[in-house]
Amino acid sequence: MPSFSRRSFLGTTLAAAASSSALPSTGAPLDCLQFNPAKSKIAPQSLAQDEAYWRYVGQFYETALGVINLEHGYWGKMAKPVEQHYQRLTHMVNQQLSLYARTQWNEDFNEVGAAVAEALAVKPSEIALTRNATESLHGIIGQYKGLAKGDAVLYADIDYPAFQRAMQWLAETRGVEAIKLEIPAQATASQLSQLYRQTLQDNPHIKLALITHVSNQHGLLLPVKEIIEQAKQQGVDVICDCAQSWGLVDFTLPDLKADWALFNLHKWIGSPVGVGALYMKEGTLNKVAPFPGESDPSNTDINRRVHMATSNFAAFLAVPAALEFHQNVGAKAKQERLRYLRKVWVDAIKDNPNIEILGAADSDTSTGMGGFRLAGKTSVADNEKLQATLHKQYNLFTVVRKDLASGANIRVTPQIFTPVEDMQALASALIDLTA
Repeated sequence: MPSFSRRSFLGTTLAAAASSSALPSTGAPLDCLQFNPAKSKIAPQSLAQDEAYWRYVGQFYETALGVINLEHGYWGKMAKPVEQHYQRLTHMVNQQLSLYARTQWNEDFNEVGAAVAEALAVKPSEIALTRNATESLHGIIGQYKGLAKGDAVLYADIDYPAFQRAMQWLAETRGVEAIKLEIPAQATASQLSQLYRQTLQDNPHIKLALITHVSNQHGLLLPVKEIIEQAKQQGVDVICDCAQSWGLVDFTLPDLKADWALFNLHKWIGSPVGVGALYMKEGTLNKVAPFPGESDPSNTDINRRVHMATSNFAAFLAVPAALEFHQNVGAKAKQERLRYLRKVWVDAIKDNPNIEILGAADSDTSTGMGGFRLAGKTSVADNEKLQATLHKQYNLFTVVRKDLASGANIRVTPQIFTPVEDMQALASALIDLTA
């Protein structure tokens, strides 16, 4: 029986993917997505505006027909070679069944974990694969040992809604205080650093904090390194939510100084749906008990903090392909392309007094995701009506986000294959609606 490990993928599957009729007419193999040497020498900020380059990248994706889809923050589209590889893996698993699962799966699963760790610049022993970031979060908070009467936990209105509820649940079940930080509708990096610093200093009883790297509400990028360093100085344990950031922003885990972090690989990394990861820095496992029914007397096995049971084998096996495609396109190039696409529509409407732009207030807090609403229209109903109008009248599909303290807004999330004309169409629609 063949091995479907990372080694096998790199050695045999690229050639098969390259010959597939579903690939672009160039026939370029996956590892040739680096294009010619001249492209690699172009500064990412300049490459971000090279429409021919991104049209070429776009050929590696099946795009939605009949609609301008600006809602790619839910989960990420697999590139064609990754999808084809996933289909082959699904067939293999369905064919081999328990023979594969009981003889080869553990080795391949560990190799996938090692590939994720390598991409994040950490040790394989510090990564546990999960089905999503939510499962990763519960692997920590459900078994966290560091709370006692009189303590507090910290989270914010820009956090993922389910994570906000999870932190509130944690506080209620442990009998501690839940402190919810309200972030300004638009903020700079320095404002965010100061706000978290002051909150931590004013509440020395905070023992655990959830810090979001990129907000799912409107794409705000937080200066998590500075916030985490401040928290550590006060003895606060921090969970860094990177569910939306990995692949949207170019970073590795050492950049963030986080001891614990949560990931989705099915967003901006482009794996099949149902793949996440949990990072716990070596030496920190003693603060989190093993999953109920598991045992880890030496506090060295991160996999004992989660229990996935039977999962989608093929989805995990496809991760190295997704990582390789992501890396060949280029993490920095993706980041800058998406930031440029946001800048196109934001710059066109930023001086319009009838439109409020949410999230980033400077380049340090900007990502490819963004948010807006009509001035004074903060209710969910107002934004659902606007979202429907954009969809029905202008063929622009977006999504309403409802959990900010300042009110609801519409989130805009392009992908690297989104043409700049789509962003211009959004700006034109908003100008038309507010004329």
